[in-house]
Amino acid sequence: MQNAKLKNYLHLHFLVFIAGFTAILGELITIGSIPLVWYRMLMAGLLMFVYIRFTKLKIKVDKRTMLKFFAAGIIIALHWITFFEAIKQSNISITLAMFSTGAFFASFIEPLFYRRRIIWYEIFFGVIVIIGVFLITHGELKYINGIILGIVSALLSSLFAVINGTFIQKHSATVISFYEFVSGVVFLTLFILFFKGGFDVKFFTLSATDWIFLFVLASICTAYAFIGSVKVMKFISPYTVVLSYNLEPVYGITMALILFPETETMGPQFYYGALLVLLSVLIDGVLKNVQSYREKKSKLHKID
Repeated sequence: MQNAKLKNYLHLHFLVFIAGFTAILGELITIGSIPLVWYRMLMAGLLMFVYIRFTKLKIKVDKRTMLKFFAAGIIIALHWITFFEAIKQSNISITLAMFSTGAFFASFIEPLFYRRRIIWYEIFFGVIVIIGVFLITHGELKYINGIILGIVSALLSSLFAVINGTFIQKHSATVISFYEFVSGVVFLTLFILFFKGGFDVKFFTLSATDWIFLFVLASICTAYAFIGSVKVMKFISPYTVVLSYNLEPVYGITMALILFPETETMGPQFYYGALLVLLSVLIDGVLKNVQSYREKKSKLHKID
């Protein structure tokens, strides 16, 4: 039993490592952010379809639900575009540090969707996050475009996560992600056709390394990671999973420093600011976990 629990914890941190590696692939893939996301969602959608056929999973949903999935798919497409564009406009470290602000946005978005009050310490940590972002921005003003894109990406990611949280209560995570990937491809295809002059030979002419990195991104970092994170939640509490995923920027920034030291080594203010943001996110996650435990314990006492 103990070995099974350890195995799932190791699997969880492997998934977090994969999430951090996504940013590395964004740096390595040479094509623009829009075609990158188009290929990612198309390939991940096809792989997800194969998985659905193999497991004989039912994917039929009503039109209203499908429209909701499609709207969420457009949000995730925009999140990924701004995420990868932030990397290209700045670097991995800046993008992942800004991506950490997602927890701050979620603390204000969640109460709107779930109709709960804003918790006092969420506001406190929100202020700390703002100070951290200020330090990063002040020290790395040359990356201002990447900083703005990273913050927008974090906002879209938080919105997407909260919306998906409402879906997962009624639908399979695989079905949700499949429709979201399909809608993302449709949305980006229409955008390319009407605003980018359509598809040309150059769009489909990729280097061998780009094809390999895209396949890794779509298969391991998207389809496998999504299914794996859902599977691991059956054995580990969702709070632990969410808290562990907050380590994604730590893993990503560490890998970036090892692989790209010439472009990823930042000034001291960046690390002070990033540390403030990351600590705020981690402590916020711990407090939420403690609060949830106390609420469950209180309910059990009432039942007794």
